[in-house]
Amino acid sequence: MTRKPVDTGDPDRLYTVTGGRSRTDDSFDLVTLVVSECRPTAGMQSEHARILELCRHPTAVVEVAAELKLPITVVRILLGDLLDMGRITARHPRAAKSVASLPDSALLKEVLHGLRNL
Repeated sequence: MTRKPVDTGDPDRLYTVTGGRSRTDDSFDLVTLVVSECRPTAGMQSEHARILELCRHPTAVVEVAAELKLPITVVRILLGDLLDMGRITARHPRAAKSVASLPDSALLKEVLHGLRNL
């Protein structure tokens, strides 16, 4: 089995897409849900336009990266641009307040069995 490199994108292209930026704030977790607040406009960077189209419904950051076939770092930079422009909303996953507030594992198993039986 031949392994492919993780980043198969042309470095020059990635540099151009991000405007030379390589760092982003960590406001986008892999499972953060992104939702478009508007439609793409004429003259918009093609990657930004594609993100707005993909995120008409809540979409995880990792799914956006997979669809665009871009490294997650590049996608986070692009999402930061769109967030700064007010074109997307980010919904971060909620952390459980305590272990006691998590659903009972027996209940989850019952739900899983019920779904498998459908």
